[in-house]
Amino acid sequence: MRLRRQKTGGFVKAFSLAEILIVLAIMGILIMLVVPNQAGVASRTKSLEAQQELKMVHNLQYAYFLQYSKYSADLTTLNYIPHKLVNAGGTANYEVSIIEASPSGFKAKAEAVVDFNGDGKKNIWEIDQEGVLKEIQVD
Repeated sequence: MRLRRQKTGGFVKAFSLAEILIVLAIMGILIMLVVPNQAGVASRTKSLEAQQELKMVHNLQYAYFLQYSKYSADLTTLNYIPHKLVNAGGTANYEVSIIEASPSGFKAKAEAVVDFNGDGKKNIWEIDQEGVLKEIQVD
């Protein structure tokens, strides 16, 4: 910091151009260190949607099983009402479907309709009759 002479004869404290550039360079380096770590946060947060939807399907399947002693292969039969997908003007990032269903078990999956990080892979989650959630494909 330098002292600069005013027209009135006194001095004013001021930063030099070099000092300002050094501060900006340090801020730029800190931002570059933080931004890559934040990229995964969005996909992890959006994957919570898949997990919640699959838990809902699990609960509906369990209720259906208690009533009919078998699992359903149809989401409509379970009274599952999916949210409108983002690629159709809605808010849901995952499409939920039942992969298999039998009297002894079921498997449902939630597949992302959006590639969150642009790597060409879409996030996929699955759940079974035991309520075990598995991330099949990481985005």
